[in-house]
Amino acid sequence: MRILPEPDPGLPDSRSAARYLFWLVRRSRLTVVLAAALAILWMGCQSLAPAMVGQAVDAAVDRDGRELAGWTMLLFGVGTMQAVTGIMRHRFAVTNWLGAAFRTVQVVVRQANRLGATLPRRLDAGEVVAIGTSDISHIGGAVDILSRGIGSLLAVATITVLLLRISVPLGMIVLLGVPVMMLVVGLLIGPLHRRQREYRRLQGRLTGQAADLVSGLRVLRGVGGEPIMAARYRAASQALRAAGVRTARVEALLEAAQVLLPGVFLVLLTWLGARSAWAGRITVGQLVSFYAYAAFLVAPLRQLTEAVDKITRGHVSSRRVVAMLAVEPALTDPDRGVPLPAGELVDIESGVRVPPGRMTAIVAALPSDAARIADRLGRYADGATLGGVALAAASLSQVRERILVAENDARLFAGPLESDLDPYRTGALPEALEVASASGIVAALPDGAATVVAERGRSFSGGQQQRLRLARALIADPDTLILVEPTNAVDAHTEARIADRLRAARSGRTTVICTSSPLMLSRADQVCYVESGRLVAAGPHDVLLRTTRAYARMVLREDQS
Repeated sequence: MRILPEPDPGLPDSRSAARYLFWLVRRSRLTVVLAAALAILWMGCQSLAPAMVGQAVDAAVDRDGRELAGWTMLLFGVGTMQAVTGIMRHRFAVTNWLGAAFRTVQVVVRQANRLGATLPRRLDAGEVVAIGTSDISHIGGAVDILSRGIGSLLAVATITVLLLRISVPLGMIVLLGVPVMMLVVGLLIGPLHRRQREYRRLQGRLTGQAADLVSGLRVLRGVGGEPIMAARYRAASQALRAAGVRTARVEALLEAAQVLLPGVFLVLLTWLGARSAWAGRITVGQLVSFYAYAAFLVAPLRQLTEAVDKITRGHVSSRRVVAMLAVEPALTDPDRGVPLPAGELVDIESGVRVPPGRMTAIVAALPSDAARIADRLGRYADGATLGGVALAAASLSQVRERILVAENDARLFAGPLESDLDPYRTGALPEALEVASASGIVAALPDGAATVVAERGRSFSGGQQQRLRLARALIADPDTLILVEPTNAVDAHTEARIADRLRAARSGRTTVICTSSPLMLSRADQVCYVESGRLVAAGPHDVLLRTTRAYARMVLREDQS
């Protein structure tokens, strides 16, 4: 049995949904082939059993004890092989299902990491969530059903040949009836395909809207927008419900057809077989075999229609995966990345210069300008250099290793707090918590740093989350740390303590703080004041207070607030 997930999922074929499914089958071709072979043996044993039962009945009618015993032993052997192959087939089928599902998760997560900051700008959160919840199940089911579909198809072919040997008219009914049933089912697949695709689209949109609503609930209540957003969510939810009902109607028709058509087929074959036995055209044993064949046909025919249904669902889900894989990141690696030297970090567009080994604060008349500068300095947008070398000329992995941008809207993850703050167990957690003035937060938890926290850290207040995020950034200990408004949610006393400790903890390393807090600005070695996206003045905080009137007005207003 394969160990899942595999270390390397491979490079997916994302040219179309069908090609992606075929790529999944190729990646698991060994277990898919084994599952198909076992399914053929499994269904083949079932299809041969009625013929053996018929032969045994004829031997009993003729009072031939030796022949009866021979057919009985052979039937026992075939039944044993059917049980063994059935168990093994199921084992490999589960492996194929899990392999396709895990591989899809791996390529989607890898693409999410590759997209980075591009992901939330190009795709709704609901789209990504839907892939990891319902879509991987449908994709795994499409790969799993392939082996059973092949086995069922060959079983129907085998039974058709055996029935033709018993009675040509009856065999022709099977030969012509199966394609007709598949055609009827196929007529329902098209509408189901379209409605499932629409349902998936609305589901992804609603999931994203719910995530946005929950994350912004506090703000919505503050501005009185909760009823409006709730009404929008209610309308979107009703649209999804209506789409689900439309999809369920077609699914119900498909399920009914999967039961009704083989049942009608069974009744017809049984009636015709009984008439043939009454007329003496077939023996009693052949009649028993014939009825058993007709009854047995229900299972492979049901599995064939199920295969069409599951492959269609898998195709719909693969469309979403392929659409995500087709998204290109806004920033790409150069063909040949150059090494980044040590030196001054410069934002060319604004003129902000960050000397190495010092603490620099950036104050902007518009906070969005400071955020854009931080994006460029961290290469979430192009336009900055380090030591005279453009960040765009280096690989993204090298830039991320050297420069860390810790935004104020970064999230805490669900799970043990320690694994979120210090995933590599560096041992720097206590010191980082002390610098971020967060030691008391962790000490108050039931299990300390091992406490399992809720999704997005909802169990913490805004100020507590901010201090824990700062501790996480400090543990990463990058060459250059860029903090965007790291203390705007804490009280002045705590902020002053953090400012003093942060300066000492980052001594000798490059630190950039985008803030307008006088407490943080007074601890910086250099302050860059930006207006309309351009550097206006640079120098120590106390010097800028005396020489730059606009800066003084802004900072003193912040101090009074």
